[in-house]
Amino acid sequence: MPIARITGQGLAAIAFCVCLLWGCVLADRVRHTAAVTERARVVREVRQMQRQHRSDPASTPSPFTRKRLHVTAG
Repeated sequence: MPIARITGQGLAAIAFCVCLLWGCVLADRVRHTAAVTERARVVREVRQMQRQHRSDPASTPSPFTRKRLHVTAG
């Protein structure tokens, strides 16, 4: 003796909700994968840019530079 029965409309609504939920899960997984790939690409580009723009000094500063004395009147 059943207490409640699922109608055809109720079963269709449940199936639609399950399909919608799986669609959201799969779309989220695709977006997450794309974000991880994009993040890796950006990090790679930043490292490459840092290597390219690293400048070397023309010469090292001399430790024997004279210090100017401040002359004051008075």
